[in-house]
Amino acid sequence: MFSNTTKIEIQFGDCDPAGIVYYPNYFRFFDNATAALLSAAFDMHKRHWIEKHGILGIPMVDTGAKFSKPSRFGDIVEIRSEITDLGRSSFSVRHTLFKDGEQAIEAHEKRVWVGRDPENPEKIKSLPIPDDVRAVLSQQERTPR
Repeated sequence: MFSNTTKIEIQFGDCDPAGIVYYPNYFRFFDNATAALLSAAFDMHKRHWIEKHGILGIPMVDTGAKFSKPSRFGDIVEIRSEITDLGRSSFSVRHTLFKDGEQAIEAHEKRVWVGRDPENPEKIKSLPIPDDVRAVLSQQERTPR
């Protein structure tokens, strides 16, 4: 299924007093990597694909990670993100973070395609992932437009 790789440089503020990335910051990195994955798949910025599809967002309902190697201020890491499962209204993403070409973290998350409940606009609810979105996310690579 669709995948994308992002590079980030670890900033001083990402680190704890021991000088390594404070683990919750990895989940911020992964959240941004998911947005980058979908932005690459749809060939548009997140604010535009949210508007185009009339959704409120893609909240995370499950996540976890296995940490193998720490990262420090100044390190440049790559995050390979890939869709691993497409459900009716949810999808799963695997993030593999590489430091110096070696796997340092493997993480997973499950996201839900959500919008306003048509019967009660005060509430949000999961919505079926549209067929055109499903088709794009099922591709190995995006065909340039």
